[in-house]
Amino acid sequence: MELSRNDRDLLALHLVPGIGPRLMAALLERFSSVPAIMEASVTELTEVPHLGEKTALQVQTSLKSNDVDEELELMQRHGVALISLGSPDYPAPLAAIATPPHFLYVRGRLDPADANAVAVVGSRTCTSYGRRVAERMGHDLARAGVTVISGLARGIDAAAHRGALDAKGRTIAVLAGGLSRIYPPEHADLAEEIVAAGGALVAEVPMRMEPMSGMFPARNRIISGLCRGVVLVEAAEKSGALITASHAANQGREVFAIPGPVDSVASAGTLQLLRKGAKLARHARDVLDDLHGIAPLIEQPTLFDEPARAPAAPPTTTAPTNLDPLQQAIWNCLEEARTVDEICRHVQKHSGQLSGVLMTLELKKIIRRLPGNVYERH
Repeated sequence: MELSRNDRDLLALHLVPGIGPRLMAALLERFSSVPAIMEASVTELTEVPHLGEKTALQVQTSLKSNDVDEELELMQRHGVALISLGSPDYPAPLAAIATPPHFLYVRGRLDPADANAVAVVGSRTCTSYGRRVAERMGHDLARAGVTVISGLARGIDAAAHRGALDAKGRTIAVLAGGLSRIYPPEHADLAEEIVAAGGALVAEVPMRMEPMSGMFPARNRIISGLCRGVVLVEAAEKSGALITASHAANQGREVFAIPGPVDSVASAGTLQLLRKGAKLARHARDVLDDLHGIAPLIEQPTLFDEPARAPAAPPTTTAPTNLDPLQQAIWNCLEEARTVDEICRHVQKHSGQLSGVLMTLELKKIIRRLPGNVYERH
């Protein structure tokens, strides 16, 4: 991989342990270039805000010894590209946040359409409800043509990625550690699927860096920075996913939360977020509607309490036999799909009188229920 002289210098600085995007930006603001930083004394370096003597010594030592070529060779071995801040390929939404990464390590492909991405995040220790909802949200957003972004973590993140993949859509995983070793290791196959499906793995840290606890909040600002909105599916009171929601709010992104049971510890943080003003989301359509046409819906998204269905056969037009008068009236009015309220008006009955009849017709496979409490002929 060929880099300009300036990018090689910046990468050498990026490889210095303890130098994050904030300190890197402060050093460059003070000294203008990496060669000038190399020539600075420890005393001059410590004049930079938040840069102590220990880190200043580390900068002096590491800048002279960092092996940029070794990092580039490792990237080439793993099929990773490096995108620098200011490059035409750098995602515009991310470049606009307060502390954008100076470099993005990318395995796979970023696409201009990713500017209309939505992040789906939540707890690693999620419930079966949270996992089901996250997978459906990822699936329906991807089916609507939206790029789904998450963090490849256990629980909600993985479910969102898998939902997007099942819909044959795009998904991007943002990792806290380097791309030479996937974390968590049991998601290595999922990472491969994401890349194979045309998505991407993204990180801001050097290839060999192991993820440490303090790196996840920094990673979360990238997740929110890459998207237009963040959907929080399930999170306890101190869940790291709440940090992503906080970053999103500070970055001017829309924040959505999916309600859970009021007595569920797993949803305590999500419910608190709703009290603080997050937008309530029940399904993908709520998110898409609130983002003002982020993408046209390719298909009507299914509701969370609806099982996934194979494409349905066209409704039959042949009237079944042995129907009583009310059942026949329902059949007649379903020459086109109708909601329960519309059926009630056509047959002049209230919903309480129809619920049992509709269920009977559904069990007999005479009619079928669609998302949104809509019925049509089977």
